[in-house]
Amino acid sequence: MLKPAGIQDLDQLVTLAAQLWPDHDVGALKAELADIIAQGESQFFLIGDSGAPVGFAQCQLRHDYVEGTSSSPVGYLEGIFVTPAARRRGCARALVAGCEAWAKAQGCTELASDCSLDNRSSLRFHQALHFTEANRIICFTKAL
Repeated sequence: MLKPAGIQDLDQLVTLAAQLWPDHDVGALKAELADIIAQGESQFFLIGDSGAPVGFAQCQLRHDYVEGTSSSPVGYLEGIFVTPAARRRGCARALVAGCEAWAKAQGCTELASDCSLDNRSSLRFHQALHFTEANRIICFTKAL
């Protein structure tokens, strides 16, 4: 069962998001997700298995340039996670379909996403869902 998630689902979202982003402090992650929901430019989705959430996706509108796109705003898949026990059952595909429908309803004609260069499983996931690779980059920083 796929459902749009809101502030009332924050605890469930944070539980799943902490598994996707384990380096984040849970309290800070909860505050960040609550702020994102309040801004109104994003949508979270939950997918359940027998009522318990087993995955989530976060999509957002991006108005700045998104690599490989030609429109604005662009729907952006900011994060997606399905628990290991629920994988390979169509949950991620359903979550992305929810994000696609939401982005279309917001007037978007494109959905974009990213993954790190060394994340092979994410690359295969995106390819399986017919995302087209737009570019590969290495980002740099320098302390001043």
